[in-house]
Amino acid sequence: MGLAPLWRLRDKPAPSAEAPAEAESAPQSPVDTAAGDERSRRIAALGWDELRATVADCRDCRLCERRKQAVLGVGDVAADWLFVGEGPGAEEDERGEPFVGQAGRLLDAMLASIGLARGKKVYIGNVVKCRPPGNRTPEPEETTACFSYLRRQIELIRPKLIVALGKPAAETLLGAEVKVGAARGRLFDYRGIPLIVTYHPAYLLRNLSDKAKAWEDLCFARRTMEARDSATLPPDPAP
Repeated sequence: MGLAPLWRLRDKPAPSAEAPAEAESAPQSPVDTAAGDERSRRIAALGWDELRATVADCRDCRLCERRKQAVLGVGDVAADWLFVGEGPGAEEDERGEPFVGQAGRLLDAMLASIGLARGKKVYIGNVVKCRPPGNRTPEPEETTACFSYLRRQIELIRPKLIVALGKPAAETLLGAEVKVGAARGRLFDYRGIPLIVTYHPAYLLRNLSDKAKAWEDLCFARRTMEARDSATLPPDPAP
């Protein structure tokens, strides 16, 4: 796919306007307002095995009607990095694993470019666990029904950094309208966890010119993680 030149990790990325900044708090996600109901409390108490079984049997929204299987996520359950996409596609629905199609291969190349690999301190999931028909954007009632699962995954994983891949993932996690282009290069906060917004790999396959921007976002994410690991403040953005 011609990725090698673009996704080569440089030892010391040049400073840019995308340098880490102080994390910005976002409004509480609207789906969090239902956190006190019985279903949310029950999901909040689940361990990994129970969570997998519950998601596999879930019938709480219309997406279950046409799925072949629910797709919880894949990777290290004690990951430092959490990547969150929108929802399973056709290949993911067949295989039961997120990001296994062409977009998944691009995501793997993106991870490799900053020294990461699927399953090694990395967890990959989606906002919704069942494939939306025709790979459409999940509707609000569908993301609401699934958000308790994602929230529990985050609580169990306890990642050091969340990377929201695309607009639906960013809006669900931040509880606000998000424009990816405007959100890039900014450090947000999800319940005390730094969160970075970048483009979804499927979008990059359709918009090749934005791969360079995604590369900048990956460098920003790496610098943010390094700053967090070293317990030092990240550099100020370039003027």
